[in-house]
Amino acid sequence: MILSAASADKGKRLDRYLHEQLPDYSRSRLQSWVKDGQVLVDGETKIPAYLLRGVETIVVEEAPLVPLRAEPEDIPLKILYEDADVVAIDKPAGMVVHAGAGCRSGTLVNALLYHFQSLSQVGGDLRPGIVHRLDRYTSGVLLVAKNDRAHQALAAQFAARKIQKIYLALVHGALKQDRGKVERPISRDPVRRIRMTARLAEGREAHTEYRVLKRFPRFTFLEVRIGTGRTHQIRVHLASIFHPVVGDRLYGAPAKVPDQPPLDRFFLHAHRITFAQPTSAEPVTLESPLPPELQSWMDGLQPLE
Repeated sequence: MILSAASADKGKRLDRYLHEQLPDYSRSRLQSWVKDGQVLVDGETKIPAYLLRGVETIVVEEAPLVPLRAEPEDIPLKILYEDADVVAIDKPAGMVVHAGAGCRSGTLVNALLYHFQSLSQVGGDLRPGIVHRLDRYTSGVLLVAKNDRAHQALAAQFAARKIQKIYLALVHGALKQDRGKVERPISRDPVRRIRMTARLAEGREAHTEYRVLKRFPRFTFLEVRIGTGRTHQIRVHLASIFHPVVGDRLYGAPAKVPDQPPLDRFFLHAHRITFAQPTSAEPVTLESPLPPELQSWMDGLQPLE
């Protein structure tokens, strides 16, 4: 299939243009074709975010329509809680929650499909059971809905901010106050699109509260509560007050800390969650202890005298 970009297409992303021209295919499928080299722009491969000049010739090699759905994989899971409606997983750092760009297997969803016969379908075939997410290199408690009714009930609790989420984080530097709050809108960084930012006036409202648990000469250990669930919220808000999470190089943390071993993850852990059980409405509180690799890393720090 051969397409010709016109002057009206100048500045459009390649994947958006393809979706406009080929509406019978999902944007996710078209993006995968671009990444797999099945789309050539003037004879060259490009990324989905490539901005058209409006004069290109685009050749699309249509691939077989393999269903875009997650498949079961035998991946171990640590289950913190389970009832007829909900499963709570202790997600390890490094595990992606669901398939996305550059990651099609080895996800939490792949593992869930192997271990559980029934999951909610509200999120579609790629995200069964997924009500909320944790970043790849963040660990801790994550809720999964086993049926659509439970999914809708939990989603309503998240939307109404009735679910309490508490994280543990180690950040660079010394916070001046023992308690504080960051209330800055969060939006996509216009320059580095893989980042979010809290430095613009516009964006989605976001509320983060922190309490100092322990101080070290160059670091501060925090308990963090979030009233909203924006992408990268804790990481963005703490970086915006010049205290990036340890290990979070995307938001300004150094790659190495003198006299400390490498940390191949963020020092950010979803420690506790409280929600109303979807059927009984009884409160349920679940905790995940600080992972051994984080505890060990912090134990190596000299405490503040």
